[in-house]
Amino acid sequence: MSKVVTRIAPSPTGEMHIGTVRTALFNYLFAKQQGGTYFVRIEDTDKERNRPEWVDAIWRDFEWVGIEPDAKYVQSEHLARHQELLQKLVAEDKAYISKEPKKDDPTQDVEVVRLRNPGLSVTFTDLIRGEVTFDTTELGDFVIARSITDPLYHFAVVVDDGDAGVTHVLRAEEHISNTPRQILILEALGFTRPIYAHFPLILAPDRSKLSKRKHGASIESYKAQGFIPEAIINYLALLGWNPGTPQELFTLDELLKTFSIDRMQKGGAIFDIHKMLWFNHQHLKRLTDEEYARRLSEFSGVEVNIALVPLLKERAQTLSEAATVVSQEFDFFSDISYAPELLLNGGKILAEVASNHLKQLDSMLEHIPDEGFSAAQLKDILWPYAEAQGRGDVLWPLRTALSGKEKSPDPFTLMALLGKQTTRERIAQAVTKL
Repeated sequence: MSKVVTRIAPSPTGEMHIGTVRTALFNYLFAKQQGGTYFVRIEDTDKERNRPEWVDAIWRDFEWVGIEPDAKYVQSEHLARHQELLQKLVAEDKAYISKEPKKDDPTQDVEVVRLRNPGLSVTFTDLIRGEVTFDTTELGDFVIARSITDPLYHFAVVVDDGDAGVTHVLRAEEHISNTPRQILILEALGFTRPIYAHFPLILAPDRSKLSKRKHGASIESYKAQGFIPEAIINYLALLGWNPGTPQELFTLDELLKTFSIDRMQKGGAIFDIHKMLWFNHQHLKRLTDEEYARRLSEFSGVEVNIALVPLLKERAQTLSEAATVVSQEFDFFSDISYAPELLLNGGKILAEVASNHLKQLDSMLEHIPDEGFSAAQLKDILWPYAEAQGRGDVLWPLRTALSGKEKSPDPFTLMALLGKQTTRERIAQAVTKL
């Protein structure tokens, strides 16, 4: 067999659907496993809906998820080649120009190009679905170009695949009905037939087709929610494919070693946002603290103190959740401001009681060395006092004095994050307020 060549061909008509990314991933894995080539060709034949900004978004999204192609181009760049082969088919009487009433205005005529359909049964072997047969008679002499200079999608796709030497057309199940038309075109052109595989659709929980409009199923949407590419790639790989082992967490490199098209399922794959959140949480926890802080800072636009990362890894499933926690609960490293009433838990604690406890705690902290200022050691030292005096009366004033917030991490974690000097300064400020 010749060198494997695969491709993905998205249309620049909106944000990229995650199903397109999954198809791209499978094409990438299949080609790379066999030392082949994977490329992206943007199908911009829909002139009314195409937008340059969506072309840019496609390149940006593929770079972000980490499955960049070996080559990339836009289909309209090959228009002269499409026109050349249209004229060739007409000259050979394998296609003809048909003068017909315009669909949206029957009072006007247009000259479309139709392929002469021999009306045969077309059979191909699908790598996932086995042998598939279509009777092409019902297709009639179908249109392959709006005019001799304006090819339609099916014709342009076949020409570009043939010229690029595509050996495997791996795409979503919804394209299976396009296959007989494209086989008739490529046979008329004398091109070699590629091998086909049609992946199962990604379905919503109600088993409808997962859509961008109804379900927000675009890469941009999930990126804005704080999903990271490692998690998206991992989850998409398992929609319609299984490794045959209990392993669930995969890096892209691990998928390259493990993926096999033989283990693709035929039925639709149900998309579960809660499962993807789980994958995202697991991959976030795998990041180094430095990398986590960097990504969160880029996502939120706010510098993130690396000391917070271990806490965020446990609590936040997405970067968006982490950013919210930082802004609402962890924004206590700079100067804090609060009313004295916060220290009293809505009047449940007397000011004199709170003040006395804070003074006692400060005297206990004074003798703890800086290197002993860890959350675990601080809890060991202060917890017996809190237990004896009433945890609420002791720990609420301490925690709010340190954070200035009604909601925040526990006081032992706060003290470890702030350090001994800042901790004692804030306790002193609270005593003054009281």
